[in-house]
Amino acid sequence: MYIDVVPEYSTLLICFHAFSYQVIAGAGLDVGFTLISPSGYRLASDFRRSDGTHTVHPTEDGDYRLCFDNSFSKRSEKMVFFEVIIDSGNDGGHEEWADVATPESMVDYKLEDIRASMDSVHRHLERSRQALVMLRAFETRDRYLLEDNLWRVSFWSCINLLVMLAVAATQIYTLRRLFDDKKRVCT
Repeated sequence: MYIDVVPEYSTLLICFHAFSYQVIAGAGLDVGFTLISPSGYRLASDFRRSDGTHTVHPTEDGDYRLCFDNSFSKRSEKMVFFEVIIDSGNDGGHEEWADVATPESMVDYKLEDIRASMDSVHRHLERSRQALVMLRAFETRDRYLLEDNLWRVSFWSCINLLVMLAVAATQIYTLRRLFDDKKRVCT
């Protein structure tokens, strides 16, 4: 089964730099992945991996297809977290700053310093946000594994408890029968 992910606004020029995915829940925690260009060429692919990160520089305009394949696991469904790191080409309001600038050279230097600082802060904040999103995905996968393992441990503990109670009852019954005296001796 392929799930095609198509951009909602395909008219915007969006250049993505990286794509990462991670299987959060499901049996085996593995999935197949393929990234296909608008002309039909396979740009990146993985088979039966639990996570992956691909860096791709798109060379053509159009809709790229992100396909997740779970055909090898017919009975279990998977939950996949994926993130597309994009660069839309928008510099974040440099035009507004350019209108405010005056032709004085000292102000231009200070304005350029402020722009450089703002761009640096923006890049660092974006990297921090991406790292937090990935850590949140890891935490979600670990939580699903923990809940699944908790259910298994609880189930087998209950079975073990029932077996222990049955063995205890059998031992008590056997010991009572062993010491039960059916022949009474009259003295």
